[in-house]
Amino acid sequence: MNIDQGKLAFNRRDFLKLGLAASSLPLLSNCAFAFGADDERTAWYRNAKFGMFIHWGPYSQASVEASWPIMRPTPGGITEAAYRELPKTFNPTKFDPYAFVDLARAAGQQYMVFTTKHHDGFCMFDTSYTDYKITNTPYGKDIVRQLSDACKDRNMSLGFYYSPPDMHHPAFRDTSKLAAENWNGQPERPEWPLYLDYMQLQLTELLTKYGPVVLIWFDGLHHQEKYGGVRFLDLIHHLQPATLVNDRIGVPADYVTPEQFIPRGIPTKDVAFNAVDTSVQEKLKNTVPRPEDFQLWETCMTINDQWAYNAHDHNFKSTQFLIRGLVEVASRGGNFLLNVGPQPDGVIQPEFQERLRAMGDWLSVKGDSIYGTTYGPVQGVPSYRTTAKGPQVFIHIFDWPAAALEVAGIRPKVLSARLLGTGEPVKFRQTEASVQIDLPAKAPDPNVSVIALRTSG
Repeated sequence: MNIDQGKLAFNRRDFLKLGLAASSLPLLSNCAFAFGADDERTAWYRNAKFGMFIHWGPYSQASVEASWPIMRPTPGGITEAAYRELPKTFNPTKFDPYAFVDLARAAGQQYMVFTTKHHDGFCMFDTSYTDYKITNTPYGKDIVRQLSDACKDRNMSLGFYYSPPDMHHPAFRDTSKLAAENWNGQPERPEWPLYLDYMQLQLTELLTKYGPVVLIWFDGLHHQEKYGGVRFLDLIHHLQPATLVNDRIGVPADYVTPEQFIPRGIPTKDVAFNAVDTSVQEKLKNTVPRPEDFQLWETCMTINDQWAYNAHDHNFKSTQFLIRGLVEVASRGGNFLLNVGPQPDGVIQPEFQERLRAMGDWLSVKGDSIYGTTYGPVQGVPSYRTTAKGPQVFIHIFDWPAAALEVAGIRPKVLSARLLGTGEPVKFRQTEASVQIDLPAKAPDPNVSVIALRTSG
């Protein structure tokens, strides 16, 4: 298959099928979905704190990033023609969906988010609206179906990443040209409404054929207003009212998604996030907001440097870095969506597994300080982080002190203090200004040790 074949198996019959299907779509209100009972809809998500992101597709065979090599090609990198050929040899015969779910569970992750379609347009599910899909590879089976069935059997929450940009679809862009020339899409072309119908049809498939979907994770890139996001929020909440939606479809939804960085202050509703843009850090404050001003959020991050599998990327973050990252996120009220890129054979590489299982070991002892918590009462102290749950305050110590630990900002009366994990009580003194806690000479946990305070509430 070469680039001059532009339409890439999307012919007039496909357009006819799309048009006929679009005519049968549910008629939805033009108004945005009214987010009633926000706390009830988002309660599971607020409590979960830790999830697994999965970036996987034929691109794993080439050890290249998902989609971007054809959108922003580099000298000596894979050509678009070669990239487009990858589905012809994609055959992950060792894929075991239960192994994915069991690994997430062992890591202490409470939900999974899978890439059903990335920017390249290749679908990892058996969609009826394109031939560019997993069931037309040598593997021939619906990956999303298998994973959703395994999640249902293991009682694991599952969400779907879905890319609005689509380098394959001829109504998104003129596919007779290289993707590098027009990868932002061409909404000015008369075909554009057909592409939006295509998105609606595929989202309808994902939300009606694969059981409960706890969230849709859009990734609209630039100029997201061109998608008319209200239409898709209405669709999602018409089909599955409980489904959460992130902030990358051009309209405000349930939560924001800083990428590859952790906000240095607690996100609030008056601060706009934009994926990888770290300039937002300058607008955040080390203060505790009013509950009604808090902005629900989730940091997504890789374990090494690339989202997709790359056999040459050995720059793995340490277990301590990842555990402390989870603590950082929880201390500011967020969720941590940690990515794996499975190998082309369908196995998650051992370096990822080792780190995830170590995180699970830490959570098995100290998970009470993470799950079901919110941001802590003390912010901006370099040596420790705090989370809170009802009358409990958890102090996560990064730098073990040589003398007593002094914590300012705990206003209620402290009734008890103990080392989380061992239950060993520790002595403390409280004044109007601070709580001083006597600690053992050595940190009991080299990653993060935790002190649990019970207060009068």
